Amino acid sequence: MAEQVANNSSASFCEQMETWGDLKAAYRLFDEDDVTFEAIARPHWEQTRRLASGRCLVINDTTELDFGKQHDIQGLAAIGNGSGRGFLLHNALLVAADNQEILGVAGQKIHYRKARPKNETAAQRLKRERESKVWSELIDDVGRPAEGAQSVHVCDRGADGFEVFCHFVKRQTDWVVRASSLHRVIMTPDGEKLPLSEYLLTLPLAGTYELHLRARKDQPARIAKLEVRFGKLRMPAPVQQSPYVKTCGLSSIEMWVVEVREVDSPKGVKPIAWVLYTSLPITTFDDARLIIEYYEARWLVEEYHKALKTGCRVTKRILREASRLEPMVGPMSVVAVRLLQLKSVARSDPNRPARQIVPRLWLVMLKVTRKNLRRVYDLTIREFYRELAKLGGFLGRKSDGEPGWITIWRGWQKLNTMVRGAELALRFKSELEKCG
Repeated sequence: MAEQVANNSSASFCEQMETWGDLKAAYRLFDEDDVTFEAIARPHWEQTRRLASGRCLVINDTTELDFGKQHDIQGLAAIGNGSGRGFLLHNALLVAADNQEILGVAGQKIHYRKARPKNETAAQRLKRERESKVWSELIDDVGRPAEGAQSVHVCDRGADGFEVFCHFVKRQTDWVVRASSLHRVIMTPDGEKLPLSEYLLTLPLAGTYELHLRARKDQPARIAKLEVRFGKLRMPAPVQQSPYVKTCGLSSIEMWVVEVREVDSPKGVKPIAWVLYTSLPITTFDDARLIIEYYEARWLVEEYHKALKTGCRVTKRILREASRLEPMVGPMSVVAVRLLQLKSVARSDPNRPARQIVPRLWLVMLKVTRKNLRRVYDLTIREFYRELAKLGGFLGRKSDGEPGWITIWRGWQKLNTMVRGAELALRFKSELEKCG
């Protein structure tokens, strides 16, 4: 079933399964009690973790899988502003720190959002199961880095909590986490207690750099001039503590902070302002820039979410119960990794020969389809990806930049259809030869 899904990732189950019997078998598979999301996906997580060597980034983020209110699917929860129905998928993408090569997904958690009780106190909030718990659970599941490896968890503001930092420390892993609140009281190297915002004002300028920002929906491309400051601090345990914090034995945690502040931003544009906590020591401007680069790598997990939702169209799969949708996400998650890996290689190692990564049959079918393509076996992986996107409508002009996911998926679907046809033709030829 996974092979048929991978051969045509964006199609519906009806289109992916080759026979009516295959389709019924797929639905029966997802209806089995022991076929769960974790049972399907965990072998991939464990294999990915074994690939870790040197310094690796574990990029964490959550995406909403909205299956829509118009479908009567039992067991889903409200998401977004309450207008959607689905669940949250929390992912940990494992990436090589030096070249941003995608190694795979190191762990995932499914979470159903619960409504916050009215008039809830801070003490009551700490006692109930909170959405932020998925960060800690995933950190524990990914676990300590393998021998000879170093893990750096890269997280957005959802992970900014003393309990999450405790889990980092206990698992002997490093972190880069964006601060969610500048009002938190921290301890300076001199032992003085200050709000984080006041401490940042005391930090000297370490250096400046320019960041090229791509065009977005309401903003043209621009170059942002950024100032960088850094310092050391200790984060004390909060007054109101969860049961885990009370028992973990940490009264404070030492870390560094990096502030990135945009200056001279265009009128009407919200300036970039990042405050990042990290366990990695910072003594120079280059050290601080490295932390910033790690945080900027978060876009890779956002690309993974696009691969899952746009490329694999995971939210378009309609089954009757959430307990069936969950295991369906398992193979889709792995297929999305496969597609993202090809795209990441085209970016990180664009001159690598495509024949080292792409099956020969794919190259043959691409040459048949792209009639002006002469040297298909000498294509680099970047050239292969652009030619693939051209099947989906990408023009490939100098001003067009790199192809987006939608055109890539369209080209991928066409190429896979041809590859599948070639495979069936070869099988038919073999059967004819057997018959004499």
